[in-house]
Amino acid sequence: MAGFPDIPEAPSPTEVELDRASGLTLTWPDGTTDRFDLEELRFNCPCAGCRGRREQGLDAWPTPGAPQPLRAESAELVGAWGMQIRWNDGHETGIYAWSMLRAWRATDADPDPNPPDSHQT
Repeated sequence: MAGFPDIPEAPSPTEVELDRASGLTLTWPDGTTDRFDLEELRFNCPCAGCRGRREQGLDAWPTPGAPQPLRAESAELVGAWGMQIRWNDGHETGIYAWSMLRAWRATDADPDPNPPDSHQT
């Protein structure tokens, strides 16, 4: 479908642990474990509204009046595809795809920020 970036496939994690006060830990089938702080997840929320704020040069979080500290109130798996988190600021529309989360950490480990087959949108 035109206009949508290709999201690489990634297997579902074998273990998902959400500490509602501090972060998300994922263990992948290859044994790799990745940790994401709540602030990182909320700030980089993939929903259209948050992406739009970032495109306008605004922060997706914190927004005026956002409760502190940030807390994940609940989370739901979205099939075998990812998870959706409900935050204590009432936000809950972002779906964190496993492939996206895996790619974030792969990018963190890549010393070259612009690998040859990357493309920016």
